This record gives sequence, C-alpha cells and structure tokens, in this order.
Amino acid sequence: MARARKPSVPRWLWILCFIAVSVAVVLLEPASDDESGAVVVANPSQALEALAALPVRDEEPQDGYDRNLFGSAWTDNVTVGLGRNGCDTRNDILARDLVDISLEPATKDCTVRTGTLHDPYTGKEIFFRRGVDTSSAVQIDHIVALSDAWKKGARYLDDEQRRNLANDPRNLQAVDGPTNQSKGDSDAAEWLPPDSSYHCKYVERQIEVKTAYELWVTQDEHDAMARILAGC
Repeated sequence: MARARKPSVPRWLWILCFIAVSVAVVLLEPASDDESGAVVVANPSQALEALAALPVRDEEPQDGYDRNLFGSAWTDNVTVGLGRNGCDTRNDILARDLVDISLEPATKDCTVRTGTLHDPYTGKEIFFRRGVDTSSAVQIDHIVALSDAWKKGARYLDDEQRRNLANDPRNLQAVDGPTNQSKGDSDAAEWLPPDSSYHCKYVERQIEVKTAYELWVTQDEHDAMARILAGC
C-alpha cells in the first residue's frame, strides 16, 4: 500500500508565520532606551544623527549659576539610573567604574574603600584609596559640565531635571583627578581627554546627555563634535 502523503503547508501560512516571528523579534529586542527613557547613542552614526538634531545657538551668560541649583552633591533623590538605591551617586559611580573594589564595613555595601581605575581619559591605571588626602586621586567628572549645561539650556530645566542631570550615570565617569581639574567646564571645542582613543566615546556621551536634557551646542562645539565623529 502506498504511504499516505502528508499535506503540504500552504504558502500563505508560511508567510504568516514569518511575519509573526519578525514581529516577535522586534518586540522582544532590547530597546534603544535606557531605564530613564532617554535616547541612547550607541555608535558614531547615531551620534552624528543626534548631533544634527541638536539646536545650534550661542551660549548664554553664566549669571545665576550655582552648583546648588542642581541639588545637593551626589544626592540619591533622583529618578535616573541608580537613583534611590540607598547609596550616594559618587559611590555608585566608583563601584561601577573601578575594579577590585573593597567596601567600607557597616555602610550597606555603599561606600567604596579601595579599588583600581583604568582611566579612560589618560589610559593610566590608578589605585584609589578613600581618605582625606587620597580620595581626590580619582574624581567623578560630569561629561557635560554643569556650568556648561547651565549656559546651554539647563537654566530652563526644573529642579528635578537638574538633579537628574547632575547624577545621571550617563553623564558621570570616574577619572584621573588632575585631568578632571584641567577640564573645568570646557565643552568639546575647548577640551578633550588626553587619550585620543576615548574621543569618540566621550563626544558620543556628551551628545547623548545633551539630547536627553534638551540642551544645545554652540557652532564651534558642533563642528568639533562632527569632526571627531567623522574620524571614528
């Protein structure tokens, strides 16, 4: 007896299955937003697109700027990543960026006592030890300096938005202390990390922050960023 032939699957059903799988992949694929909901700049191409969308304007005067307008330093009372986790922002970033860390006892696993930083700004390896005379060897840089942000739109943010900007992990990086001091409040047209291999990532992060908080760039800043990204 001839074996019964299995019914073939209609072409339309294969197409329907393909569409269903494609939709599922899109829905399940990690979004390009972080937990705070802002656009994530993941590569130079995206950064160039985001840069093109940033307003280009002259900076405003620094009058009225006060660090306290961005909340108390390293407050945990923010709604961005790592916010309201019981640890202050400085120690959150040290714990994120340092390796081989040890923590101070009885600090709810918050306070970093020692660790090693592979500094992206200089390429140096820096040993960190918490203390009055030693902590400054590693500082937390605001990728977009707060006073620079103030001159380019942050004065128009509300209190919560400014607190978030000052404590947003996307805008923070543990770095070599003296190098951070040399940066001051400079933008990308005025200062770049000494290690040129970090220029692309540094500019990408500045653009991401300025996009997220609806800040603007000057023409010189825009041109410097575009020039760097073009070479990435």
